[in-house]
Amino acid sequence: MLSNLVLLQHNILSLNNLLLIYREGGFTMIPLDLLPLLMLIVAFLYSSAGHGGASGYLALMALAGISPVIMKPTALILNLFVAGIAMVSFYKAGYFRWRLLWPFAMTSVPAAYFGARVTFEPILYKVILGICLLIAVARMLYIPGKNNQVNQQVSIPLAGISGIILGFLSGMIGIGGGIILSPLLIVTRWARVKEASAASAGFILLNSLSGLTSLYGKGFSPDKNMAIWVVAAFLGGILGSATGSTKLSESGLRYVLSGVLFLAAIKLIM
Repeated sequence: MLSNLVLLQHNILSLNNLLLIYREGGFTMIPLDLLPLLMLIVAFLYSSAGHGGASGYLALMALAGISPVIMKPTALILNLFVAGIAMVSFYKAGYFRWRLLWPFAMTSVPAAYFGARVTFEPILYKVILGICLLIAVARMLYIPGKNNQVNQQVSIPLAGISGIILGFLSGMIGIGGGIILSPLLIVTRWARVKEASAASAGFILLNSLSGLTSLYGKGFSPDKNMAIWVVAAFLGGILGSATGSTKLSESGLRYVLSGVLFLAAIKLIM
């Protein structure tokens, strides 16, 4: 009888320790060795749509148990490379429209700078990031209808307000904001799909640079694996952006990536 009680007590302590590790973010679902390959895949998928992939990188790092202090600057650095490549590719393909970018960027860039200076308790940061990842999931599953006509001019006041919100959120969480900007441009009929992708790439590039400038002023140390992550994201960005201006069938991969983002969001929120 006594041995059974001791065994039960041991099992309860083990379960409590496991829950404590999970709650503190130490419970990992992705080994660090797989991160470069997964980041390459994420960069490929996002860059094909003109995005930097920050929400995907953040999801992977969350599942790998990386500290939130490292996550934000890492995602912004990877954004610079992937969104920059995507912007150049869409620009060369003739889809970039400056009129779609500047009304948002004029307010988002300073907002991203100040947003990056906001710090949270790790638990609160993870909850906010989890909600943003759920928004990213909705964006990944959103497929524009057949009507791809532009019949509205960009509203400067609305674009300015949207830029403030998206820019501040970008710097605060460590994303570029393009995952929300592109569907906004499409739904409001301000841009066609690939024009929205081109504008989103520029938007992400500027906001990520602004956020990083702010973080650099505060001081941050990159992860020791940063170099290989940058190489992986860079290669994925080249491959993805090269195919982004052509017709790319990625419905299956879209659902897989959405599943990863959703799983990370639930882990963060819980």
